[in-house]
Amino acid sequence: MIGFMLPERISMPVSGASQSDWNSDTFWYEPWGKSIVHKGIDIFGTKGTPVVSAVDGLVIYAGNIKMGGNVVVILGPKWRFHYFAHLQSVETSTLTPLKTGSLIGILGDSGNAKGKPPHLHYSIVRMIPAPWAIDSATQGYKKAFYIDPGAFLTDQ
Repeated sequence: MIGFMLPERISMPVSGASQSDWNSDTFWYEPWGKSIVHKGIDIFGTKGTPVVSAVDGLVIYAGNIKMGGNVVVILGPKWRFHYFAHLQSVETSTLTPLKTGSLIGILGDSGNAKGKPPHLHYSIVRMIPAPWAIDSATQGYKKAFYIDPGAFLTDQ
């Protein structure tokens, strides 16, 4: 219960980036490869740029997966997972508590982003579904779990 009571202040995870560094239309964009729809946003920048935690939280995974490449997953307030993918390198480790702005990695093009412009794929996933978020979009039932990170970053 305490996780729901913690304040959630989400900040830009790519150092120096602004709203102009991603396209707000890419959340739930289709067609998007094997996943069918794009369940996050891609924030573009210069390879080697620091990537920082967008929230206070606990690193629950820091490592490598096939599609995401070098990734970090943080459990943040409101029991939400914050997923950061395509990092050049991971600069944190599992079970590390973090404050917003703590270094977690370096911007890159790992995983299925290899050969594409360097960017951070950033997704927010609810642990507890929100049935009211479901709509008629392709895979719209998954919107019960996925949240558009861009909605939190537009006023920064």
